[in-house]
Amino acid sequence: MKSQVRGGTRWKRFAVVMVPSVAATAAIGVGLAQGALAASFAISGQEFKVKAKELEGYDFVQYGSYVTGKDLKGGNLEAPVAVSGFSKAYITDMCQSVVTPNVPFIGTVSLQLSAGSKGMTPGGEDRRVEARGIYLDVSSLETNAEFKNIDIGVAAGTLGKGPDGKPNGKPGIQPGTEEKAHPYGFSQRAERAVLKDVEQKAWATTAATFKLPDLKLSLHRGTKECFAG
Repeated sequence: MKSQVRGGTRWKRFAVVMVPSVAATAAIGVGLAQGALAASFAISGQEFKVKAKELEGYDFVQYGSYVTGKDLKGGNLEAPVAVSGFSKAYITDMCQSVVTPNVPFIGTVSLQLSAGSKGMTPGGEDRRVEARGIYLDVSSLETNAEFKNIDIGVAAGTLGKGPDGKPNGKPGIQPGTEEKAHPYGFSQRAERAVLKDVEQKAWATTAATFKLPDLKLSLHRGTKECFAG
């Protein structure tokens, strides 16, 4: 599901009418380890792609929101997103790519990053990517998903809170972005989520910490992405 950006659209309304979907997400942002409060940054004008063999996440939440920034020509950019959060997530065999067109004197340039390719080794060593306090601003996702103890149709403003309305230590609406999510809008949550064969497009990712075993980063002339489409 990828929404087209149109000038003047009031994306705040999207947080109220987001179509319910049983969908969690996996992504990683290079160099973003400032924590959840970093969410107030303006997004770049480029979506990035992420592919992963598997994501295992805990305390999953998802709700509708929107992001703002500038496109590559300097124009205003607004885009609806499905924000997904996890208290912790483990990613096996992750690939991230972003393509920058029209670089002066060079043309199109692709950046590709991989990590966690060894996953859980036969000897029991955990070589998966590990993220804690992670939030993902996603525009589209294809995966095979399984959830444990999922609640669908929760009011977004109650995420991260107990029956008494006080914080319960689990992810809620991302700190610093409360004005972009309707407190009575649709959301969902689950105790655990396992996503396999993930292909995702996203605008941004923030996390409190990232651990990237076997990290590799490369630049390529032309278009070289983690998946087509």
